[in-house]
Amino acid sequence: MNDEGFKSSRVQGLKGQGSRVESFEDLNVYQQARNLTNKIYEITRQGSFSKDYGLVDQIRRASVSIMSNIAEGFERGTNTEFIQFLYIAKGSCGKVRAQLMIALDQKYIDENTYQSLVDHCRRISGMISNLITYLKGSKFKRQPMKTMAEEINEILQQIKNEQNEK
Repeated sequence: MNDEGFKSSRVQGLKGQGSRVESFEDLNVYQQARNLTNKIYEITRQGSFSKDYGLVDQIRRASVSIMSNIAEGFERGTNTEFIQFLYIAKGSCGKVRAQLMIALDQKYIDENTYQSLVDHCRRISGMISNLITYLKGSKFKRQPMKTMAEEINEILQQIKNEQNEK
């Protein structure tokens, strides 16, 4: 790996074989979490499940938490903070699974729906674990984001250097 930082590095398995990761939206794990959230919203709109306002609110919040923590952690600028938020996202995967069990027990969803969604949660949890392992073993540090003033000063310095070379 190079010193460019995580955001512009090539990370196998995160978006596709060797694709560049420029934003959290590029992360496959984020895309899978978004897919899960959409499925949770879909099932919680149906039948008697939609009338259990407490459980609907809890399971929706937990699924949203997965994708939100992946996004927030990515934007924080350091691997340490990213890992911290990934652990929170992983915990939210467990919370969604527990709430799906309640939905199954209350007959809000059938066994096939339950199993499909739990499998999806487990895959996401595994992907998060793999990303955490990758980040912990990473030999580079993500570069902190520059302020607008720092960016402008760098550009001005480059212009000045170019003019001095002429």
